[in-house]
Amino acid sequence: MQQQPPPGGDFHRGPPPPTMMRQPSASSTNLSPLDYHHHHPPQAAPGPPHPNYEGHGDGYGGKRMRKLTQRRAVDYTSTVVRYIQTRMWQRDSRDRTILQHTPAAAIDVLPTVAYSDNPSTSFAAKFVHTSLNKNRCSINQVLWTPNGRRLITGSQSGEFTLWNGQSFNFEMILQAHDQAIRSMVWSHNDNWMVSGDDGGAIKYWQSNMNNVKANKSAHKESVQGVSFCRTDLKFCSCSDDTTVKVWDFARCHEERSLTGHGWDVKSVDWHPTKSLLVSGGKDNLVKLWDAKSGKELCSFHGHKNTVLCVKWNQNGNWVLTASKDQIIKLYDIRAMKELESFRGHRKDVTALAWHPFHEEYFVSGSYDGSIFHWLVGLKFPVLMIIVFGILHGIQLDIFFAVVVMITRQSSGAEIGQETLPVINLTWVKIKVMVNKILPLVGAFLAISLYLNHQQLQDHLLLD
Repeated sequence: MQQQPPPGGDFHRGPPPPTMMRQPSASSTNLSPLDYHHHHPPQAAPGPPHPNYEGHGDGYGGKRMRKLTQRRAVDYTSTVVRYIQTRMWQRDSRDRTILQHTPAAAIDVLPTVAYSDNPSTSFAAKFVHTSLNKNRCSINQVLWTPNGRRLITGSQSGEFTLWNGQSFNFEMILQAHDQAIRSMVWSHNDNWMVSGDDGGAIKYWQSNMNNVKANKSAHKESVQGVSFCRTDLKFCSCSDDTTVKVWDFARCHEERSLTGHGWDVKSVDWHPTKSLLVSGGKDNLVKLWDAKSGKELCSFHGHKNTVLCVKWNQNGNWVLTASKDQIIKLYDIRAMKELESFRGHRKDVTALAWHPFHEEYFVSGSYDGSIFHWLVGLKFPVLMIIVFGILHGIQLDIFFAVVVMITRQSSGAEIGQETLPVINLTWVKIKVMVNKILPLVGAFLAISLYLNHQQLQDHLLLD
């Protein structure tokens, strides 16, 4: 016996539905439920709206009501689309539209790659979002995925946490290492990531966070830095066991061990085009190595304390070093001498990063949480983001934000036909959040102070 299809199927079986007549009103209430060939359950009588959860006897099994909130997001798609549309009719930057200081000009904003002659368009001065991990512990490493859409963090507990870089939501957490993660780096072909931990282990990861290989005896102490060569056939690592090692990536085999540092090696970086390594350590030295022969080529004695970070510039001629002596130094390997010193941080300088295509632009981070933006050739930072922590003794959380206005003035230093940004330090806003003083009292107190340019430089920038 042929089974009848369930109601609401794809095909109507039976007599055709009655013809629906055009009604004088467009309201759907003019159509009777019998006029539809799909049968709908009868609607309940109108009444008060029900909450968006299912009630249970115990009060715990139902869905929780969630407050509707707007989630902030960063969407750069519109700038890229605008850039693709306009560059078809432009010869070069000479035909580029000058942005006006009005909200209506927002549609003409282009990505920073379109302003390759103006580093000030890449200054990241606006705070966007804070994301908190479920497991509260220190974050030792932060790394963008190759496509720039997600962020990977390596924590003290040995976990990888994957965050969405546009909507800032949590996506995945993975127990990657047994000990604290100290170093992470992507290969130049964007297919592999290498990480190192406090136990001296080195692990290989694919872009889908699949662990392919693990070398748990790579170093005797903590792996502080990892860097790939240009061809991705080899990579180097440094450790607190005073060695810098060169590895064959495919075999995960140690080719040579470079010994010369008298103490812990805190950072290492491979030259962008040559077989040349630079390393910095706790012996206050910056050393250059030949990766093929394993010989030490040169040592720089400019720092007076532990060298925490070393970075090659993409031009292959400049080496940037940061130290616990609160000084950043720039060396030129063609002349084998120091070009410039950058002073301004009040605590240990722990991190450095060159801009991908602005050759003279770099950013530094300090132990006190401050982030300084620099341009080679300028004595003072072009942008300062300073955050002071909790004042002990009184239960106040102090958030100290220095507002730096980047303006173009005729008094700026001229390089070619471009006027570099000049700092106009206009005011300092101290926002005091009062909490935990009284159990039932919470208040915010805002105080605005006016400081002139010279006073703030004497306080923050000069030793």
